[in-house]
Amino acid sequence: MEHNILIASVGGQGGVTLSRIIARAAMRLGHRVVVGETLGMAQRGGSVQSHIRIGGYVYGPLIPEGRCHTLIALEPAEALRAAGYLGPSSTALLNEAALPPLSALLGEEPYPTLEEVVQALSRIGCGVHHLDAQRLALEAGSRRCLNVVMLGAYLAYLEAERLGILTPEAAEEAVRETVPSRYLEANLRALRLGYEALRGTL
Repeated sequence: MEHNILIASVGGQGGVTLSRIIARAAMRLGHRVVVGETLGMAQRGGSVQSHIRIGGYVYGPLIPEGRCHTLIALEPAEALRAAGYLGPSSTALLNEAALPPLSALLGEEPYPTLEEVVQALSRIGCGVHHLDAQRLALEAGSRRCLNVVMLGAYLAYLEAERLGILTPEAAEEAVRETVPSRYLEANLRALRLGYEALRGTL
């Protein structure tokens, strides 16, 4: 078995933390896990990609091009940066809320809409699901929970596809072990809200 997960985000969204939660949950279930990261200007809102590779015969930390099974994009346009890792058998889970750079806000360069991102990914042939994870994070109690909302959505996708990569129980334990105690209750609510939001669309 090989399952490759790519988390595409910008600095400050918690993409690296999400990769650690997923890796910890997978290891709790006895999976062999290799994690790699490519960091841009992470502290300034730059692109951050975290690669999680699960499987007994996986060794390299970075996912080969075209072999990502699941893309979790915390920012929709970051999914386009990761498009080279996707193929017809891939699935992309997108947070709908964009974080355009200052140059785009000033009108100096174009920035893709959610619809344009979905269309571009669909042309690759992969499946695409999206949800307003930012709104759900605020509903859970903190915008810092956005990454865990997306984790909940990923759990719903795994359940729908009957993929035994993670279980809700292992994921919740990994959240408890990773998230600071003062943010724990909000993150557990975020996990449930993300799961329910995507499950209702599958």
